[in-house]
Amino acid sequence: MSEGKSNAKRFLDAYNNIDYALKTRYGLNRAMGFSDLIRKAVVINYVVRKYEDDLIDYGRLRNAIIHNNNEDFVIAEPHINVVEKIEHIEKLLTTPPLAIDTVARKNVIVTYAEKSMREVVELIASTEYSNIPVYKDNKLVGVANGQKILQSLGNYLLAGGNESTFLDHIQIEDMLSSLKNSIYYVVKKVDCTVEEAVSEFNNNHKLLAILFTKNGQQTELPLGIMTGANVAQAQNILEDY
Repeated sequence: MSEGKSNAKRFLDAYNNIDYALKTRYGLNRAMGFSDLIRKAVVINYVVRKYEDDLIDYGRLRNAIIHNNNEDFVIAEPHINVVEKIEHIEKLLTTPPLAIDTVARKNVIVTYAEKSMREVVELIASTEYSNIPVYKDNKLVGVANGQKILQSLGNYLLAGGNESTFLDHIQIEDMLSSLKNSIYYVVKKVDCTVEEAVSEFNNNHKLLAILFTKNGQQTELPLGIMTGANVAQAQNILEDY
């Protein structure tokens, strides 16, 4: 609660909580300076990257408003706008929203490895979902993506095949095993934050989907799915949170 606190106390509480949260989450040295901490975290945390310049400035401001590193001896009061902004960043880093609660679609349609390409194409068309997880013996073996299916069909036709054979005699498992780039989906635990999900897409521009399962295992059915189409929404959630 911030009621009754001075601007300086609110600022310092938020600053210390950010410092503690980042060092704890990433296993960093507790003695590390704040500026070094931010530069370490900026490469792995979307929120830190977004607010890097502000956080560096807040590190300098913290040193300017206290005397001899004594937080009980405050020599200046930060502006309320600064206090509210660092509290916003603190909230994003210490109690972040979860992707499964915000941007993930929970009614995940799945299909199975033995299905023909025709069956999978019809499933994509009927559901209007372009990323459908594929399972074999209760284990995830890939994601049937509409664009990748179209590319595979085109390659098959260019090699002299015909569309009927592709659709009726090739199973989705065979198509998935032929893909050269298999890093177009990832599986994350259900407690994956919005920030972590956005970072996954930012760090892998070929990523098409994130599947969320209870423990982040490929032997579990998905509880939710997030695609690249959800990234803008996720960024807005972080902005307004």
